[in-house]
Amino acid sequence: MAGMCCEVNLAETETTAPVQPTSRSARRRGMEIHQFKFDSALAPPLSGAGKRKRQKFDTVVPVLPPRECEIRSDQLAGEAEPEAKQLRVSVKPSEAAIETEVAPDYPKFGMTSVCGRRRDMEDAVAIHPSFSGPNPNFPDGMHFFGVYDGHGCSHVATTCRNRMHEIVKEELEAAGSSSWERTMCESFLKMDKEVGSCSSSRDGACSVSACRCELQTPQCDAVGSTAVVAVVTPDKIVVSNCGDSRAVLCRNGVAIPLSVDHKPDRPDELNRIQEAGGRVIFWDGPRVLGVLAMSRAIGDNYLKPFVISEPEVTITERTAEDECLILASDGLWDVVSNETACGVARMCLQSRKPPSPPSPPRSPGSDMTVTAAGESSDKGCSDASILLTKLALARHSTDNVSVVVVDLRRSC
Repeated sequence: MAGMCCEVNLAETETTAPVQPTSRSARRRGMEIHQFKFDSALAPPLSGAGKRKRQKFDTVVPVLPPRECEIRSDQLAGEAEPEAKQLRVSVKPSEAAIETEVAPDYPKFGMTSVCGRRRDMEDAVAIHPSFSGPNPNFPDGMHFFGVYDGHGCSHVATTCRNRMHEIVKEELEAAGSSSWERTMCESFLKMDKEVGSCSSSRDGACSVSACRCELQTPQCDAVGSTAVVAVVTPDKIVVSNCGDSRAVLCRNGVAIPLSVDHKPDRPDELNRIQEAGGRVIFWDGPRVLGVLAMSRAIGDNYLKPFVISEPEVTITERTAEDECLILASDGLWDVVSNETACGVARMCLQSRKPPSPPSPPRSPGSDMTVTAAGESSDKGCSDASILLTKLALARHSTDNVSVVVVDLRRSC
């Protein structure tokens, strides 16, 4: 550093005997004075500088806003080297604000979705941390998780994945969170109207991009999807369910279902269908009019009013004992109980190295197609979703399997 060189040279002049200046020493002294002037124009003088040096620095101070020095002095407390302080004084307040900005506290999650033994993949998963943006009621953010299990084709589930969180956000901005049940019901009804307006082209192919719809009717009336949606806030878990996908909360090792499957033989659902003039026929299980194995879904216009899109909403207060939230399609729940699923997820979250066995190889002639898609922000949650998916396949689940695991532990 040039300033340090000046101090060493000054010390040398005090200890050495005076000599008659020569042309070479004069040139060297002139260079030293020139370097010192250059440093004083850029940075404050060192603590040992004289009065003349302070006067030169004082001419620079008014150029900088007084707020800058106050901001940097707090942030630079305990700095070891004075030159580091000199370098940071010139940082602007706007830049300092950017440096000290804290990132939002997003929850940890893991997601796995596989086709399994089905020919087509009709499940869809949506994960949107802090989906509502800045909200005065929820400064820490609201987080959206959704699992959609399509039937007849994949385009209704895909549309729900792309649009449901946006509709919920619009409803929250319009009505606020004073009534979660009303907000979620309105969102599901609007989603149902949007997918109901989906029409096919003249040749019978669905107009949705990349859709493999094989319907031969001019309208997509025989296509639908279940929907289980969870909005996680700092103090609540709001779950809306329509169909037989499910949400389960693991609290202190106990599995707490946050939704109830909408099966046609459920007593209240059976009464509702019959009062509307419909019938439940047992054909490979209970089915509405012998066709659909669930009593509520988004879409399925040809089965209305027997199959409705109105969700059941549960609002659960979060506690310090909450461990994780599991959302999954019926491909998991058909073969894995709530207690088993919570036990597996809990084991993965508590273990430093959760077990993650390799996928079984596909043997020649096997009817199982494992086409996996995954997303994760945490290894424990990721391992939990993968292990639950592999467990469902090992137990011969015949459906698509989609699993989302959300870590709710506040200490993480």
